[in-house]
Amino acid sequence: MAKARTNTFEYVEPIGLRVLVRKDEPKKETKGGIALPEVAEIPTITGRIVTISMAIENDEDFPLRQYDKILFHPKNAIPVDFESDNQLFVVPADDVVAVFRRESPASEEE
Repeated sequence: MAKARTNTFEYVEPIGLRVLVRKDEPKKETKGGIALPEVAEIPTITGRIVTISMAIENDEDFPLRQYDKILFHPKNAIPVDFESDNQLFVVPADDVVAVFRRESPASEEE
């Protein structure tokens, strides 16, 4: 009797100018506390960077770091079938449109 082969991956490394992002949960209510129906969920385009590719790590033009909260354009995001809730996406660095920081980069250099 043949054994079923199971592939269990523990790590995903993006290649090229890409990042691996864990997408934030979709919004269920507005900031004012109004509950939204399931069909009217606000599309989520924010998330946290899980890991970055070596190309980005060595490129000063992309100020992205692991665990940064980002705003990204979801059109070219590739879902990674790695977890049951499927919240991981490989996102091209050019589709990252903003990074949320507590301090401006100028204040970090001082």
